[in-house]
Amino acid sequence: MAVNPSQTTEGASRLSDIPAQVERALETFLDERRPDVEKIGAPVAESAAHLRDFVLGGGKRIRPLYAWAGFIGAGGTQSEDPAAVLRAVSSLELIQACALIHDDIIDASDTRRGNPTVHRAIEASHRSSNLFGDAAVYGRNASILIGDLALIWAEDMWRYSGVSEAALHRAAEPWRGMRTEVIGGQLLDIALEAAADESVDMADKVNRYKTAAYTIERPLHLGAALAGAPAATVEAFRGYGRDIGIAFQLRDDLLGVFGDETVTGKPAGDDLREGKRTVLFATALARLDSTNPEAAELLRSRVGRATDPDELNQLAALVESSGAVEDVEKRITSLTASGLARISEAGIDGAVAETLRDLAIRATKRRA
Repeated sequence: MAVNPSQTTEGASRLSDIPAQVERALETFLDERRPDVEKIGAPVAESAAHLRDFVLGGGKRIRPLYAWAGFIGAGGTQSEDPAAVLRAVSSLELIQACALIHDDIIDASDTRRGNPTVHRAIEASHRSSNLFGDAAVYGRNASILIGDLALIWAEDMWRYSGVSEAALHRAAEPWRGMRTEVIGGQLLDIALEAAADESVDMADKVNRYKTAAYTIERPLHLGAALAGAPAATVEAFRGYGRDIGIAFQLRDDLLGVFGDETVTGKPAGDDLREGKRTVLFATALARLDSTNPEAAELLRSRVGRATDPDELNQLAALVESSGAVEDVEKRITSLTASGLARISEAGIDGAVAETLRDLAIRATKRRA
């Protein structure tokens, strides 16, 4: 279905301003929650302050931006209050906060965006205050609950955003699906690590549900559903989201092994240290099994166990020598092309289409 450019021009011209507007919406929402947690007690207020600092401390606001693009691209300003929709889609950043805080605990990560992770920051505060008990355990436990709080507040921000009941009803299916998918993808991720799974297909499933669906596909779906988009438009957005979302994660897999720490904010080789069962890793093993079995066995036996930077560099060199990097790069290129084709074929044009093309290129060619 072609989208009438006259329906999207006014809203689409503001797409570049959406990240800053999301930031303000989040700041307002979190400030409004402060009296509630202060009534419960100072430790709860302090934990909420950690969440506030984390949410407002960085991030590209890519999920709300995609949701807004879906809303504008489907002509949603004709039926819903844009300010209310902006508040609704800003709630995606709280789901993202929950996912990242918990992910950092699972991965035992020390830094995020170049700063201490939430559990490490709380651990350090516990230690410097000479509190009772194990500081690391306290930091982990408090951060689990802070992540839970973020998930609860995401629901509050979404539900009471001011969008109509009809719009909430239309978006209920993608809202439910997205939250189940991101948690399910995370569970699948740790299960594959525990089983030392080497399947490219299973690694693809992690990419689809842990990242692609909730980063791009479902946000676009949510925005289009809030707008009351027809099925053909929704399917075009979802197809774009699946392809670009998986390409986004494949780029992330490459950065997780070969990224520059000063750019990514995460140590080089972090995925190898953590034993991540990525498409890149599975592809490297499959290639080395047929060309260099000794190297394959070394990579297989040390991933998730190596911590020394020199050894991690050695493992990264094995991955690179396998030819897996070239395979993944080719797949990123193919998925980017197919994702962009879905938008063109659906007749989505104007500023929204331009933004989706720009976001696709930035997501798949990024350095951080």
